[in-house]
Amino acid sequence: QVQLVESGGGLVQPGGSLRLSCATSRNIFSFNGMGWYRQAPGKQRELVARIISSGGTNYADSVKGRFTISRDNAKNTVYLQMNSLKAEDTAVYYCHAADRRGDYWGQGTQVTVSS
Repeated sequence: QVQLVESGGGLVQPGGSLRLSCATSRNIFSFNGMGWYRQAPGKQRELVARIISSGGTNYADSVKGRFTISRDNAKNTVYLQMNSLKAEDTAVYYCHAADRRGDYWGQGTQVTVSS
């Protein structure tokens, strides 16, 4: 069974930074890709950033230039560095992975941007 364990969420002031981590029980190259989604209250879950097995990345327009997704292959961990945070970034952030069998989700970590 695939486990995705997120950490790093919390409360931060506007303009601040946070780094989320997602550790997996499997070799990250066994997935087609991994990424981060978020869901704010009353809104649909949306893709924030994704990194595929080749290392290519893509980002939601709303976070381009502020967020960076990266990975540590030796630790089987994917990170999301979030800078210049805004109130509208407040949401539960979920780690996601996919392979031929299906999709896998972490339990979510709350990010709250507020003064």
